[in-house]
This record gives sequence, C-alpha cells and structure tokens, in this order.
Amino acid sequence: MLGSSKKEQFSIQVFQLIDAGLVYLSFIVASWIRGVLKTENADGNGLDAVLWMVYLLVPVVPLLLEMFGFYNNLLRKKVSHGLIKLVQSFVFIGAVLAIASIVFRLPLGSRWITVIGVALIMLAISFRFIIARFYLRKRVKEGSRKERVVIASTGEDFTKFLSSMPESVTDYWEVRGKFDLETGTGDELEALLKKESVQRVVFAAQHALFAQLSEAVEICEAQGVEVWVSASFIRTQTSRPAFDTLGGAPMLVFKSTPELSWSLLGKTLMDRAGALIAIIISFPFWIFAYIGIKISSPGPAFFKQDRAGRYGKAFKMWKFRTMVMDAEAKLAEVKAQQGNEMDGPVFKLENDPRVFKFARLLRKLSIDELPQLINVLLGDMSLVGPRPLPVYEVEEFEKSTYRRRMSVKPGITCTWQAGGRNSITNFDDWIELDLEYIDNWSLWYDIKILLKTVPAVLFGSGAK
Repeated sequence: MLGSSKKEQFSIQVFQLIDAGLVYLSFIVASWIRGVLKTENADGNGLDAVLWMVYLLVPVVPLLLEMFGFYNNLLRKKVSHGLIKLVQSFVFIGAVLAIASIVFRLPLGSRWITVIGVALIMLAISFRFIIARFYLRKRVKEGSRKERVVIASTGEDFTKFLSSMPESVTDYWEVRGKFDLETGTGDELEALLKKESVQRVVFAAQHALFAQLSEAVEICEAQGVEVWVSASFIRTQTSRPAFDTLGGAPMLVFKSTPELSWSLLGKTLMDRAGALIAIIISFPFWIFAYIGIKISSPGPAFFKQDRAGRYGKAFKMWKFRTMVMDAEAKLAEVKAQQGNEMDGPVFKLENDPRVFKFARLLRKLSIDELPQLINVLLGDMSLVGPRPLPVYEVEEFEKSTYRRRMSVKPGITCTWQAGGRNSITNFDDWIELDLEYIDNWSLWYDIKILLKTVPAVLFGSGAK
C-alpha cells in the first residue's frame, strides 16, 4: 500500500488472517444453526455441500476487503465509514454467491447455510473492526502504541518534514525531540537517545551534510536505535540497509535488530503461551518459595526492581526475594569488603553475604527467577533475550555501544545462561554474546536456547 510502512502492512496482514479465520468459523456456526432449524423441506447435505465455497471465501474475503479499502487508516477511520466499506465488499460477494447458487443448483439447505454464513461473517468482522479500532485508539491515546521518535534535520526542514507527513504516520509517533545536524554534536545526540529512550531517528535534511549525518547514524547504530534516512547511501558496520516508504516518501532504513516478521509474531505468541504454561506447571514451586522465604527472612516474599527494558525504558522486574531487606543499602559495603567478580558496571559475587540461607537453594534451582514470567505475560520481557540490568548499572556504561544489547526485549534466559550461565566474569564477553544473539536471531535460535536452558536449570550447572 502506498504510504504504508512495513509495520502498518504487517498489522493489515494480521487482521486479514483473523478475518479469514472468522469466515471459516462463521460457516461452522451457520451449519450448526441450520441443523437446529432443519425441517423436512430443508433438504441438502449441510456444510459438506458448500465446502468448496468456504475454501474459496476464506482467502478471497480478506483480499476483497483490502481492495475496497476496508483496512486503510484504521486509527482515524469512522465506524460508519468502515461499515460502509464492509457492506460494499459483501454486496459484491453476495452477488457472486447468488449467481453461483443458481448455476450450481445448490440445495435449499445449503443455500440457507450460505445466507446465514455470509450474515455471520459480516457481523463477526464488524465486531472485530470496532474492537480493533477501539483498542488501537486507546493504546495510541495512552501512548503505549506510539514510537518515541527524534527528528534530525537542519533549519526549517524540521517543520517542513513534519507538515509533509500524513496523519496516518504521525498518529503513531511521539516526537521526543529535534536534533540539528548543523549545530548539534555527537555527545548531544547520544545524550538525547539515552534520556528519551528513543526507538527511531528520522534524518530529514533537504541538503545532506554527509560528515555530520554519517557520525549521527553511527551513534544511533551503536545503541541499536532504528535509523530512517531520506538522504544518500551511508556505509554501516552491523546495520542492514533497506528501502521503505514513509508517507509516500522513499526512505533508506538501517536496522541492526531483527526485522518485523511472522517469526517475531511467533516469538510473541511463544512468549505469552510459554509463560502462562510455565506459571501453571511451576506453581507448586511458587508456594514452596513463598512459604520458605516467609519462614527464613522477615519481609515480603517478592522483590521488584527498576530494570532497563527495550531501548533503556525502565520497567518493574519481579523476582522472589533472596536477600536481606537492607540489601541495597549494604551494596557499597559489600563491594568495598569483598570486591566484584565481574569486570565493568555489573556487580556479581558468588558468596554474597546478603543472600540468606534458604535463598541460596532458590538461586541454585533458579526458582527465584519464576516471577519474571509475569513480566513476560505483561510484555516487558521475553522468554529469551539479553538479561535486563538494573537502571543504575546501565547508567554506568562506559561505552555507548553497550546499549545495543537493549535494542531488543530483555529475556529470562539467553546464550550465556544456557551455555556457561554465570561463569562469565568479563563484561565485554557478556556483551559480545548478547550482540551475537541479536545479530543471528531466529525463532529456532530461541527454541534451541530454551532447550539448553531446561537441563541447565534442572541440574543447576553454573548457577550461583
């Protein structure tokens, strides 16, 4: 579709898949209704007689709806306008089916299934449209659906660019700042990306300043921030260049994270379903941990902490509490007395004195990590991904390139945990493994990591 981004096209494909399922389900229900209302005069062979029609309509209905513009600009489309498009599509479909029923001499019972089925399809897709529209508008209003964007340009180009973008594009943007390519410095851009947890930078200079533009792209690339350039070609080291359109304007895109795809949708479904199943299966361990913590140490059984999520945006991560209540206050003292086994900003100590006795068993069996499944259900984390670090540790990163590990959702387990788990002591090695995971990601890669994690957890290999 002209003017659509890949993300918008992907959303349309998801809606088309849902609508195809509704078509099939509507005919199943129609066959059941016809069976309930069946009379001696209502002859026919039921759904079997119109299966050919069902298999034809399952792919055709979504395609016709797209042809009539039903899926366009869902956010701003009025309900009445959407329903008009739906009716227009089904007037065409109804005419074709009426002709088909006469030509193929469908029995009366099968005709009833066809009529009821088409009516149910229209009703089901109408409800789907209204619910999807309400949900999308609510998410956009809350800001959770919007992308945090920075516009990089020069002079008046900033205003010109935004005014040239259609509302169907800017509705999904939360412009968090402007960066002037002529007067701004690399440090200023780097600070802006960190402060605003930026997801995308759009370079929109009418007169490209190649030196400044190249430096700015490298800064974004190092942090894993998506870059859209309406300029000329730029060499990159890890990003994959691709063309896209934004409001009808051609754009050059540099991505160093996994492409939006059906595999990513599969990852999301696997995360939610896997987390729910894991919570149900592991619930006895939750009870065991809760009771044991309450008996062993005064204070709450659960512990929550601000962790850096995707692009550095903070979220509350849940765990079973394994340390004494004043653990945070004692951190500096423990560092001074016993040091740090991990190089860099991350703190790790095998025999941390703040961990009480029962909690060591929870850590050995990784039971303390189970509440993070709630974060996966909420969408803050994934089953597989770089481990989320405390916000205060992220703020101590010495290299901005470390931030690229946060360009994907953090996970409960990742490469280093599934393999050597906690045996890594060099932070650069840790970062290298995380970036290797990002650069080589696939759904099968996630599955292999999960399969390796299970025996690592069961046998406690490397857990500390």
